[in-house]
Amino acid sequence: MLWSPTSPAPGAALVLLGHGGGLHKRSAGLVSRAQALVTRYGFHAAAIDAPGHGERPRSTTDQQWVDSMLAARAAGESLAPSITAYNGSLAERAVPEWQATIDALQTLPEIGTTSSIGYSGMTLASAIGIPLVATDSRITAAIFGGVFVYDAILDAARKITVPLEFLLPWDDPEIDRDSGLAVFDAFGSAEKTLLAFPGSHFRVPAGRLDTRFFPRELASDRPEA
Repeated sequence: MLWSPTSPAPGAALVLLGHGGGLHKRSAGLVSRAQALVTRYGFHAAAIDAPGHGERPRSTTDQQWVDSMLAARAAGESLAPSITAYNGSLAERAVPEWQATIDALQTLPEIGTTSSIGYSGMTLASAIGIPLVATDSRITAAIFGGVFVYDAILDAARKITVPLEFLLPWDDPEIDRDSGLAVFDAFGSAEKTLLAFPGSHFRVPAGRLDTRFFPRELASDRPEA
């Protein structure tokens, strides 16, 4: 999915929007964020379905991981064992897909290769986005948050040096607060901000994603670091 202004300004920024686990590229919250980026700031916004989400059927192995995760949640047990394997596998598949998406978007005359690129998303979108941003230097600013933390996430976070915001659900029963602090500390960025909010990752306060940060960091006249 690509959202663009009717008459985009030359060099208008592009923001890649990831979706959470069990959601998809047309989820209401994601579409609302995309529309805000286009109408308020004149940006382009793009989203794709993660493997096994939206229009993409789950593999047998993916379904087994999902069933294990849901069973653990119902039993009040830790989701970490199933989430670590599942999210790691999704990231391995989705990172090349996002890179191919950027390649395709940069062939469009209204975007080209000079538009600044940001990435935004929580939970699964962060599990995919952190290794993506660590790998692809075309992405120059990012918003992450609410991510289950495991070694591969920490390793990727240490490689990230772009400006970022990290959203931390302070009272989340499934994502340990200390884990969120650990991944924030691991980011190699000199310019990073931690935004904590009460509650869980299921209810992110309106306006926390994409506002102010991207207009500032992706502005065409932003001075070079």
